[in-house]
Amino acid sequence: MLFSPLIILGALALVLIASGLLEFRYHQLVLSSIPIRIHVNGTRGKSSVTRLIAAGLRAGGKRTFAKTTGTAPRVIDSKGIDRIIHRLRRPSIGEQVRLLKYFSSENPDVVVMECMAVQPQYQWISEHQMVKSHIGVITNARPDHLDEMGPTEVDVVKSLCNSIPVGGTLVTAEDKHKDILQSVADRNQSEIFFSDESSVSEKDLNNFAYIEHPQNVAIALDVCHKMGVERDIALSGMHSVRPDLGALVVWKLLGKQGSLQFVNGMAANDPVSTLQIWKFVIDRYPTTSGTAVFFNSRDDRPLRTKQMLELTFEEIKPEYFIIRGDKIEAKVRRLLHHSPDTEVSIFSLNESIDSVSESILSLPDDVLVFAIGNQVGTGQEILQKLSESRDND
Repeated sequence: MLFSPLIILGALALVLIASGLLEFRYHQLVLSSIPIRIHVNGTRGKSSVTRLIAAGLRAGGKRTFAKTTGTAPRVIDSKGIDRIIHRLRRPSIGEQVRLLKYFSSENPDVVVMECMAVQPQYQWISEHQMVKSHIGVITNARPDHLDEMGPTEVDVVKSLCNSIPVGGTLVTAEDKHKDILQSVADRNQSEIFFSDESSVSEKDLNNFAYIEHPQNVAIALDVCHKMGVERDIALSGMHSVRPDLGALVVWKLLGKQGSLQFVNGMAANDPVSTLQIWKFVIDRYPTTSGTAVFFNSRDDRPLRTKQMLELTFEEIKPEYFIIRGDKIEAKVRRLLHHSPDTEVSIFSLNESIDSVSESILSLPDDVLVFAIGNQVGTGQEILQKLSESRDND
């Protein structure tokens, strides 16, 4: 008996549908075995906030697992030990489903997941189909990833709102678009809590081994409070956290002409966040010897390159500007009048990392160096090269 192609296709379709329904049902069982799920989204600070929340909850005695997708994706276990995620293919939000299955097998009290989706539809799927969080976090909404979430800042906010839970709680430090967040939270029947970074004192920040933003700490403390962990206990756990690779860590480098203060701000990809970090850094590390910006650009991000060049010449106005990038000389010439005293050095993307690092280490004594731009790949290699000149005393 011969089967027609339509019958065969129909049978295959039924098999796929049945398989999908079984997989969906199994995922619901996985979710039901995780008592509390926390989903962290936002433009900047997601990885740091994920780590801080997990550390604070662990200090409060809760068996907590976490997953970050920052500079290097990591799984963090109930003892705070993190392991890198080795991917054999391009990143996919399906990774969240596999990790939730793993976490459920570890009998957790809480799982904290950093949202890895960027496009609006995938953010919705990540929250409402995959994580189904009890507590959602939106760190902030900045004009970044405009090609995927834009074209305007309002579009970015609305895109991030796709991760607001249904019938849960939203914690956010975003203060510019409260009305949009409140509207979506009300529609989803979720409570909303606005974190206040002024609640975090200078003393609280000084106990971190790296530069942490008060906004990130405030969000994490509010989430821990919602989970019943006292502030002092949560904060003690956060102070011992191992920072993400993209965290603001200050190095003292032994340069050719003396010591340099080096701050890695590469994790901030948008100009608004970068300028905010710069103001934060220069306030905490004032210098009378001048400032330098090192910008590591990407050839496939011309808009980002233009924004960072404008930011540096128009707002930061450093004494020294070291740029790694191609086809940017014309842009630099057009902007140089904003900061005519800035000494500019340009290295092509093909030049060795030794040449770039030597240029940085040859800056005058006591200059404050602020690194911005792309950290992945060659950026990480340059940082590794510079770390060989760290003064560990």
